[in-house]
Amino acid sequence: MSSTAPTDLLSQMLATHDWLLADGATGTNLFNMGLSAGEPPEMWNVEHADRIRALYQGAVDAGSDVFLTNSFGGNASRLKLHGAQGRVGELNRVAAEIGRDVADKANRKVVVAGSVGPTGEIFAPMGTMTHALAVEIFHEQAEGLKAGGVDVLWVETISAAEEYRAAAEAAKLAGMAWCGTMSFDTAGRTMMGLTSAGMAALVDSLDHPPLAFGANCGVGASDLLRTVLGFAAQGHERPIIAKGNAGIPKYHDGHIHYDGTPELMAEYAVLARDSGARIIGGCCGTMPEHLRHMRSALETRPKGPRPTLETIAEKLGGFSSASDGTGSDQPAPRERRRARS
Repeated sequence: MSSTAPTDLLSQMLATHDWLLADGATGTNLFNMGLSAGEPPEMWNVEHADRIRALYQGAVDAGSDVFLTNSFGGNASRLKLHGAQGRVGELNRVAAEIGRDVADKANRKVVVAGSVGPTGEIFAPMGTMTHALAVEIFHEQAEGLKAGGVDVLWVETISAAEEYRAAAEAAKLAGMAWCGTMSFDTAGRTMMGLTSAGMAALVDSLDHPPLAFGANCGVGASDLLRTVLGFAAQGHERPIIAKGNAGIPKYHDGHIHYDGTPELMAEYAVLARDSGARIIGGCCGTMPEHLRHMRSALETRPKGPRPTLETIAEKLGGFSSASDGTGSDQPAPRERRRARS
């Protein structure tokens, strides 16, 4: 049976659960384990497999139903910066194999999602990346993750529609189901100008659409939920993903620290669910303790009405801009300093 059949594990779990808890940060957790700035995390898959296992296990123990592999920058374009472009297959396969082992030993079903980040290149005509080359780069990585046993590919932090399309084509070539999120971080748009409505339309136009789509990273939890509301407003039946940062990054004692407390992330998780998200996790700064609080809140707090922008701002802090980027929306409450102090 093809892995893209509707009986894949993620589809099964989405069919039987109102929501699924995804994992938290990869980079933040690995920096806490000793990763140096500028060091490619993917090398740790073979050099410090025990630490990568601990990363995955931390998410599973905290209650995650889905965790991402340590392969975000595991494509040839990114690994070339470290002279490791010839190790794409190996590094992705090992990242997946460690994850497969952790998931198979869990006392419940857990989805291993193969993380696929952007190439880091700008597409032609502004840059040098072409559709064909991007498909080739993503396909190579997808095959490595597939060989290691991931349940689904997880394309994330994309900003260009062209790159999202290339990833979709690569997933189809690999015969893999996939999910895909984009990062909305500039006044409600991606770095390349796409709005939430634009992404929803993009997903609908794909020959091999994702099982679920949504937003990750970006500015902060409030902004991410405004984007989720934008997706929900399109009337999509496809599951929505919300993977927001744990607050705002601040430099403290030589380290970047995110100011979002476990209690704040629990509030975010409930608001994400009520906004229409079905797969809810954290991005930068989200640690196992945040995930535990998120899981507890999702399990114990009843589903409420879709929150207003005012409610989101009141509970999570104001937005980074007054507009969601579409130009057709009501003005959002401006950020209030006390909310993030």
